[in-house]
Amino acid sequence: MENTKRLISKPKAGPGKPASSTGPGTNRSKSRKGPGKNKIWEETLALHIRTYKLPKPEREIKFHPVRKWRFDFAWPGQMVAVEVEGGTWSGGRHTTGVGFRNDCEKYNAATALGWRVYRFTSDQVKSGMAIKQISEVIK
Repeated sequence: MENTKRLISKPKAGPGKPASSTGPGTNRSKSRKGPGKNKIWEETLALHIRTYKLPKPEREIKFHPVRKWRFDFAWPGQMVAVEVEGGTWSGGRHTTGVGFRNDCEKYNAATALGWRVYRFTSDQVKSGMAIKQISEVIK
């Protein structure tokens, strides 16, 4: 019985082992801004913005007075925000039912506060479509 109990119990913290895990079935998820492909596309878009000599955006700006929501890029003076949506082709968070619903809540709240939010996928950043649209809005 003790061997069975040990197999199903959570691993204890120790060298090289976190005290708690992340992922499915836990109350903690991996940080959105942790290492990953989405970060690469955000940095690519930041490079495009500099190359086009657009005004420097604020990064990871908290826009809601109560919620902890943030925009990837924002030009507060123009009330324009840009989000790079990751995982659109790989089943990422934004394409799950809950993730899509949460994004709707965030973007609707931003619109109610007067923000214009532009959303782009990684392939739109890669193709240059994102920066072309952004450069038409931000001058």
